[in-house]
Amino acid sequence: METTLIILKPDAVQRNLMGRILTRFEEKGLQIVGCKLMRISPELAAEHYKDHASKPFYPGLVRFMTGNPVLTMAVRGIGAITICRAMMGATFGSKAAAGTIRGDFGVSNSYNLIHGSDSPEAATRELGLFFKAGDILEYSRVGDSYVYDSTGSKPE
Repeated sequence: METTLIILKPDAVQRNLMGRILTRFEEKGLQIVGCKLMRISPELAAEHYKDHASKPFYPGLVRFMTGNPVLTMAVRGIGAITICRAMMGATFGSKAAAGTIRGDFGVSNSYNLIHGSDSPEAATRELGLFFKAGDILEYSRVGDSYVYDSTGSKPE
């Protein structure tokens, strides 16, 4: 199982899309193992987006991400990172395919609704920024036997 960070950005929160987006992950069969509504501090934003600090869009990004609440989620499943990123769609809503979160809910090239970790290493780092020990839960779901085929040597 893989766990990834998903952030529903201020535009998703302000547009009342949290429930609709969270539902997509659950309907896909992914497990929400951590979730909190929060306001990102400038310090946390600086650490999270440190790789973009030299880019011209960085000040606006930090201002946007710290200006209103976000919903942070720890999402778990087999191949969760790849699955979540496919569900999110292309970075810019104007270019995202219909059926994806950005394709269905976004048109802006600036406000793109959602962030998802892009690798296992990024997921580990990012989850550590937004969730402290004990915030991400381990629990079994009865329905998982209908999400993953466990009849072979490993679930798929």
